[in-house]
Amino acid sequence: MPERVEVHEPYRRPGQQHEADMLGMYVFLATEIMLFGGVFAAIFVIRGLHPEAFVAASKKMHLWIGAGNTLVLLTSSLCVALAVAASRAGRVRWTAGLLSAAAGLGILFLGFKGLEYWLEYRDGLLPALSWPTRFSGPVEELFMNLYLIATGLHAFHLTVGICLLLFLAWRIRRGSLPLPNRAVTVETSGLYWHLVDIVWVFLYPALYLAR
Repeated sequence: MPERVEVHEPYRRPGQQHEADMLGMYVFLATEIMLFGGVFAAIFVIRGLHPEAFVAASKKMHLWIGAGNTLVLLTSSLCVALAVAASRAGRVRWTAGLLSAAAGLGILFLGFKGLEYWLEYRDGLLPALSWPTRFSGPVEELFMNLYLIATGLHAFHLTVGICLLLFLAWRIRRGSLPLPNRAVTVETSGLYWHLVDIVWVFLYPALYLAR
């Protein structure tokens, strides 16, 4: 079934409007990449300056919780990719269901992350919250501070993504976001979700697998 896209001013062609929507999203994603790029740069600098202490600190990470969360996010990305395809085909129920499933997996990720934070708090390794702390040295304390900033920032972006997907699913179900006319909205939201997933895919080896 051909797409019936509603064209808004100042655009004259659906393709022109689609390109503008995607360009705006790419610019936004570029700013997000620069934000996380600073965090990754700090991680790699500390690892380069203190390789042995960095590896020792990394060994205290809960490796299997991180691995499980990686699997959860990759599965959610698959759901979002399928939702984008379903939205282009005008399949309302499938699109809403897949977006809801992806959001549910995001909530599951946050649940596991909360469990991991609690374990680190119990072990005296969570900066600003654990007291007394049990860091073996200043490098481990710095590592855990970077870990908390990076994962906390990622969790915030993931929470925004969950709200976005649930809002889209709700609008699609009630018919206020007609498909396939507004499939580009699902597509741009999917790009945001994929970026959040990719950030985690790089955070996991940088923090958990540096051993």
